Amino acid sequence: MSKIQDRLHDDVEKLRQRRDELLLQLDLGKMEASDAWHEVEDRWQHLEGKLRVLAAESKDAAGDVGKAASELVEEIRAGFAKVSRLL
Repeated sequence: MSKIQDRLHDDVEKLRQRRDELLLQLDLGKMEASDAWHEVEDRWQHLEGKLRVLAAESKDAAGDVGKAASELVEEIRAGFAKVSRLL
């Protein structure tokens, strides 16, 4: 795996753990946090799809998909931070 893929894999694993933690907190959360959660969950589903494409693509095309996935990781990280603040 390339450095980009390794870093992306690590970032996704951290996001997956944070996602699980937030899901537990949402059971006790506020409506506003729930709304923010649904927005970031849509992005999460999009990221998961991009990761499936990345796994299937050749190395040449994987760079473009990897860059887009990295951008989604940052958006999701920001969304998780927003949900955390609202809880």
